[in-house]
Formats: sequence, C-alpha cells, structure tokens
Amino acid sequence: MLTVDFSRFPLAAGDRVLDLGCGAGRHAFECYRRGAQVVAVDRNGEEIREVAKWFAAMKEAGEAPAGATATAMEGDALALPFPDESFDVVIISEVMEHIPDDKGVLAEMVRVLKPGGRIAITVPRYGPEKICWALSDAYHEVEGGHIRIYKADELLGKMAAAGLKTYGTHHAHGLHSPYWWLKCAFGVDNDKALPVKAYHKLLVWDIMKKPLATRLAEQVLNPVIGKSFVAYATKPHLPVGAAK
Repeated sequence: MLTVDFSRFPLAAGDRVLDLGCGAGRHAFECYRRGAQVVAVDRNGEEIREVAKWFAAMKEAGEAPAGATATAMEGDALALPFPDESFDVVIISEVMEHIPDDKGVLAEMVRVLKPGGRIAITVPRYGPEKICWALSDAYHEVEGGHIRIYKADELLGKMAAAGLKTYGTHHAHGLHSPYWWLKCAFGVDNDKALPVKAYHKLLVWDIMKKPLATRLAEQVLNPVIGKSFVAYATKPHLPVGAAK
C-alpha cells in the first residue's frame, strides 16, 4: 500500500533515492522495482534487518532491473551519514509527526538533496487524525507515537521555510480513516471486535485484489476523509553566482 503516487512523483532509472524512516520498506521496494539506487534508513534495527532481507529476496527473484541497487541501514534522521547533495530523490512517509525537531529533519533532507531534486512528504491528515486523538488517548500517547497533528498549511509553510518549492499535493487512503476510527473506538489493541475484523477484511481484499468498486470509492473518499496528506516539492537550483 503506497502513499506516494509515483504518477505524480516519477522516478528515472538510476535515480539515487533516500527513503527516510522507511519502516517496513514499502516505498523503498517500489523504488527498487523502478530501477533506482535506493538507500532505506530507519532508527529501528529490527525493521531494517527485515527490509535488508526483502531487498535480497527481490534481487534473487529478479524483481529489480539491471543497475538498480538497494541498501538498508540504521540511522538518525537528524544526523544523516551522507554528504551534501547526495540524493536525487528523498521520501519521508508518515514519519515527521513522530519527531519533535521536525524543522531539523527538514533541514537534513534538504542538505542531502541535490539542487533540482525532488522530495515527497506524507503525514496524517488533520481532520481524520483529530478524530483518532479524540476517540483514543492510547492511539497517540505511546512511546514513539504521534506528537503533533499537521494542518496542511503548517506543513507547507515549514517546507517553504526549509527552502523547498511545493509543486503538488493530494490526499490518500480514504478507505483507511474509518478503520482507524473503529480501532480507536473499540481499543487500538483490540483486533477481535467484530466491526474492526470485518473492516480489516475489506481493506485486505482491497489491497490484494484492487477491485473497481473500492478503487472508485477511494477516489471519492480521498478528498473528503483521506487518511494521509501528501506533498511533493523540489529543491530549487541556486541562481548563477549565488553562494551556498
């Protein structure tokens, strides 16, 4: 289940991509399949080891084209171990709402992004997220949980202040907001509640089969209750003669 829409955020074969806070690796895997040179970074060592195993399995199965590379490594989003202007593309999906120093993370991403490079940022959308917080303290009051809810203008303002130029936004995962509202209402750790189980089956069916009915439903729901807000931006080239 991808949050970044690669029809709006195209990759070229050989692009050097940083998936920051990669989690289970969903966007990193897609970039690898598209021929990129992928570096997946996360502070969770267990998840990174799993991502590395999947990269190896994909290579063995021939899922990535010739020339594509993939590396998984532990790292700190506030102190990335890469030189300036190392990447053509940076993706950070559902991460910034967890990090107290979000401005610091933005600064690091801009530092390692090449001039003219592209960045995709996704965060939980304000409205659906606000409902989750209202229904359940346990949803966000956990170690490493969500510490803020972004309004779209707030995130775009921080991106602009970091030197990025936004070129597009949209909402994603409209089918998923009701699932999380049910989870929050019945208990975030209670997967046995009948409404939660039934809705989960619907989501699995949608992800696996991609039926027309749910695809159309999500297109209608995304602008209204899409779970995620997605923003795409570029790092402008400096004017000729301008100092860095």
